[in-house]
Amino acid sequence: MSKVIKIRRGLDIPLRGKAENILVKNEMAETYAVKPTDFPGLTPKLNVQVGDRVLAGSPLFHDKYRPDVLFASPVSGEVVEVRRGERRVILEVVVKADTSIEYAQFETASPNDLSREQVIQKLLSSGNWPSIKQRPFGIVANPTDVPKAIFISCFDTSPLAPYLDFAAQGEEEAFQAGIDALRKLTSGKIHLGLSSDYPAAKAFAQAQGVEHHFFKGPHPAGNVGIQIHHIDPINKGEVVWTVNPLEVIIIGRLFLNGIYDATKVVALAGSEVINPRYFRLISGARIDSIVKDKVNRDVDVRYISGNVLTGQKVEYIGFLGFYDSMVSVIPEGNHYEFMGWLSPGASKYSASRTFLSKLIPGKKYRLDTNLNGGKRSYVMTGQYEKVMPMDIYPVYLIKAILAEDIDKMEQLGIYEVIEEDMALCEYVCTSKTEVQDILRRGINLMIKELS
Repeated sequence: MSKVIKIRRGLDIPLRGKAENILVKNEMAETYAVKPTDFPGLTPKLNVQVGDRVLAGSPLFHDKYRPDVLFASPVSGEVVEVRRGERRVILEVVVKADTSIEYAQFETASPNDLSREQVIQKLLSSGNWPSIKQRPFGIVANPTDVPKAIFISCFDTSPLAPYLDFAAQGEEEAFQAGIDALRKLTSGKIHLGLSSDYPAAKAFAQAQGVEHHFFKGPHPAGNVGIQIHHIDPINKGEVVWTVNPLEVIIIGRLFLNGIYDATKVVALAGSEVINPRYFRLISGARIDSIVKDKVNRDVDVRYISGNVLTGQKVEYIGFLGFYDSMVSVIPEGNHYEFMGWLSPGASKYSASRTFLSKLIPGKKYRLDTNLNGGKRSYVMTGQYEKVMPMDIYPVYLIKAILAEDIDKMEQLGIYEVIEEDMALCEYVCTSKTEVQDILRRGINLMIKELS
């Protein structure tokens, strides 16, 4: 095994409700949606209207400024709604699925027999291109760029995270085909991040044409941004691309089968889930297809597409996000607590040593969405640095963003981070500062300045 990179700073939040490695058969969802809001920096332009028929792989909308970047329907059926927000911003394009999925046909081909331009064109025309994200900034990659490397994190350390090795079982051929396609896109290496705590799945361990790296430590050790920082940090002017391993499998299916098959194994987890399990879903599925009759109805709950740190709140009839591989269900924090932090807290969790629960190692907690306090001015506590395993100063970076100081933002490492890398800073923040929103505002400012 290669040298293990040990991550010492971070935090594992001990939540109840991790999904068991059991795959449950489920019904197909009635409707599916692709949400432009899942793609930061995107200005969508519609390719369809309500009432149009589409196939799986047919474009629903495209990027206004890069028309060749298409966003495809995950299923065949009828476009039944284009939901808009303020200023008529497109929020969701909803498709009512056929009972039997029909796929747009793309030619099968071995990536090894294709040129770089042919691989790119195949990914663009099929709607697979948005699976590839760019660092810096965490946006959909620009197909005209040549990244210095591609990074794939094959394990997830976020709260209640899905076990990606389980989700990738039986997908060895598709994963390797996806890797072969990605190898055509970079002049550098493809880096696979693996956990040193357990043997990697066959698909990951036996992948050819990649460089394996092993990590050990608390969250965010599984974040691809943390792995980039410790393997080959991003400097100004450099670009790297990242891909989720489940998206690599979807890319591989395109070359093996000639179709856009966006099926993936998704975890349903959280303290309010009855028997947390895994389900096979098509990307963009309406989540009631898996949460129905599987959630505690005695309490008000919050449904989250993704994990509890970085996921998006959705309704019971909301949709799974494009990049998400889990649905989290936790109690809604809509109540007040007598005494609050003054209580002994034997059954409460704190990242600090505030409560007696620190004396009970290994305990899992049922945590809700309460802020447990109000917003206040920044308190200098050193908390961010304890959970941020990067050689940057997170508090000063956030302050530079608030001041819109471009030079300071560059010097303090904004090219290396996106929201998921600083999510723990927001969680432990005594000041209740919305770190992730501020960071995205800073990233958008940098994109505007560099464009």
